[in-house]
Amino acid sequence: MTRLIFAVVPAVVFVVLGAWATIAGAEMAAPDFNRDIRPILSRNCFACHGPDEGDRQAGLRLDDGDAALAVLASGARAIVAGSPEESELVARVESGDPDAVMPPPHTNHSLTGAQKRLLSDWIAAGAVYASHWAHVAPRRQPAPSTRQSAWPVNWIDHFVLGRLEAEGLSPSPDAESVTLLRRVSFDLTGLPPTPDEIIAFISDSSPNRYERAVDRLLASPRHAERMAMWWLDLVRYADTVGYHGDQEHAVSPYRDWVIKAFLDNVPFDRFTTLQLAGDLVGAAPGQHPDDPILASAYNRLLQTSHEAGVQAKEYRAIYQADRIRNVSAVWMGATIGCAQCHDHKYDPYTTRDFYSLGAFFADIDDESHLEHGEDESPTVREPEKSVVGPFDRDQPVRVERRLMITRALSSPREVRVLPRGNWNDDTGPLVGPAIPAFLGRLETQGRANRADLARWLVGPVSTGGIGEFTARVTANRIWGLFFGAGLCRSVGDLGGQGELPDHPELLDALALELIEGGWNVRSLIRTIVTSRTYRQSSYASPEMLARDPENRLLARQGRWRLQAESVRDTALAVSGLLVERLGGASVHPYQPAGYYRHLNFPKREYRPDKDDRQWRRGLYIHWQRMFLHPQLLAFDAPAREECTAARARSNTPKAPLVLLNDPTFVEAARKLAELAVRHGAGDDEAGISFLWNRVLSRVPTSEETARVAGLLARRREEYGANRKAAAALLNVGVAPADPSHDMAELAAWTSVARVALNLHEAIARY
Repeated sequence: MTRLIFAVVPAVVFVVLGAWATIAGAEMAAPDFNRDIRPILSRNCFACHGPDEGDRQAGLRLDDGDAALAVLASGARAIVAGSPEESELVARVESGDPDAVMPPPHTNHSLTGAQKRLLSDWIAAGAVYASHWAHVAPRRQPAPSTRQSAWPVNWIDHFVLGRLEAEGLSPSPDAESVTLLRRVSFDLTGLPPTPDEIIAFISDSSPNRYERAVDRLLASPRHAERMAMWWLDLVRYADTVGYHGDQEHAVSPYRDWVIKAFLDNVPFDRFTTLQLAGDLVGAAPGQHPDDPILASAYNRLLQTSHEAGVQAKEYRAIYQADRIRNVSAVWMGATIGCAQCHDHKYDPYTTRDFYSLGAFFADIDDESHLEHGEDESPTVREPEKSVVGPFDRDQPVRVERRLMITRALSSPREVRVLPRGNWNDDTGPLVGPAIPAFLGRLETQGRANRADLARWLVGPVSTGGIGEFTARVTANRIWGLFFGAGLCRSVGDLGGQGELPDHPELLDALALELIEGGWNVRSLIRTIVTSRTYRQSSYASPEMLARDPENRLLARQGRWRLQAESVRDTALAVSGLLVERLGGASVHPYQPAGYYRHLNFPKREYRPDKDDRQWRRGLYIHWQRMFLHPQLLAFDAPAREECTAARARSNTPKAPLVLLNDPTFVEAARKLAELAVRHGAGDDEAGISFLWNRVLSRVPTSEETARVAGLLARRREEYGANRKAAAALLNVGVAPADPSHDMAELAAWTSVARVALNLHEAIARY
């Protein structure tokens, strides 16, 4: 493979990058292109004057420095370096003539006075262009020196504290011990700490108690399950095909493989290669022979149609585009899918790049159902034991005991550039597998394949790969798991329409740490969560909120609601219902009757599990793309039709209604109430204190105790007078009720437990 065209970057680029990364608020000699100018041009100008040659207006290209400074066909020059008064760009943006002003009024874009001044000042200072920050390889920069030398714990803290001190700010104090343990437990495992774990932690007086707690959590199978939730969002894992009838397909062993990979701490470069090309590279020495073939099911996770009458050519184009979008989003943080019909409007990806990337996947045998109306594509017998390990599969797959895999065709399908994305137009040129042209080219013997693509994605820049860029994308997303947002907020798009990183030097350092540590994801996570930056309190004073409402300076930690699966898992865990068993086929929790009534071809009736599968972790819930489980939907889980790099966090009435009425939460409240009655032993305050400690890891305040005791008294009276209502409440769910408790008493305590489970504090990390 040849060296990337930007692997050796002119010194001026580094100077400029250093300038835009300078502490915010410092005096700048001139506006900086990446920080100040590119966002203006990208939002307002690139759609008509950017990379898309087919739709470029007036022959003007503003995303490329040489082109922008050139003489136009009209004889004018858009930009005359050093002379804004001679630059047509300045004249147009300042014009009051609706027929001449740029951007044109019909685009509904307009520049502010400050933006116009920035453009003029930048041109006056020489109109210096710079490569997009995401297309320049990360480089190690020394951590800044700080005045508070005792505060940093590791190198991350030096970068953060240096920025804070330059801003005249101080970091927040450390979070209180129990809050910190709850935070890191939720972040690393998706589950709260047990009361025994809390007691052990606060009783430990050793100076490294926190680090030892982190190591325990990282080694736990719970951590592997938590990381699998993150990865399955990215690769759009689901148990159903998505299109038309949204039928089930046998793919859950892939999910088990992902869990096992995180449990075994498989290096991320190997993790990547096995998924893209496990069928081509085979097992490594000592590796289970099933691992590569199970991992290769990644290539079959896309949405498909099993309708008998589909047009094979149409769906070949649809499937190809889906794979291109996912690979580019997951590993490159790029939106190459935007180049399907025309060159990308904002990034230097061409339509030819789009189809050339798609040609890597033209060898995947997955089209039999397009011709025969049923899934006759490659499958293998499902393993008798889960690939995760200590455990038998808990049930057979609900479709045929066969697993979708990737098998390469002996002769890959032809791939053509489709003019305007028209699948019925065969006039476009044939293309072979190739990487985007502006990123170089692959040197291979013969036709490049998916293994070559994987090696390019994780290979070093020095040998023609983009591993450092892949590491930057991945490290940014991993950081976001523990701070609520990436250092570059647009975690799904590091291109022209994305945001600049808030801490570019820190982001580069994280990317290089991932690579230099052998692509060890667990080690990078440990570095992040053991930093002093991570341990800060999440309390934000009014002054801090006014100064930095989005916490971009990292002067505190964040607060947010748990992910949908963890909301459910937490209720199951504190009630004692949670069944922790790794791997296996998907499970079917309680679901409203008739929810699937619109699912046809074939019509389906949802059958909730009646055994302990009902209390498995949310990771294992059956993922029906068209009709996602209502509890998951209410708490913003994605349908997984596309890559989801960051989940939304909404606040709607549906969420508390689910917490109050979903049978899973009602049943969990009943089992939690049984524990409270048993531990309270007739003492209401003791029972309430037990509930608060179990659910919130703290004792209730006197006001909380009084209000909850009042509720308990009212419910005792109501259920004592209406034992039928008490029975109806206690009969929710399949978990047997403890017959030793009085019905009205247990129903009253169930009402109190429902309150505890509905507190925001119960479903949030602080």
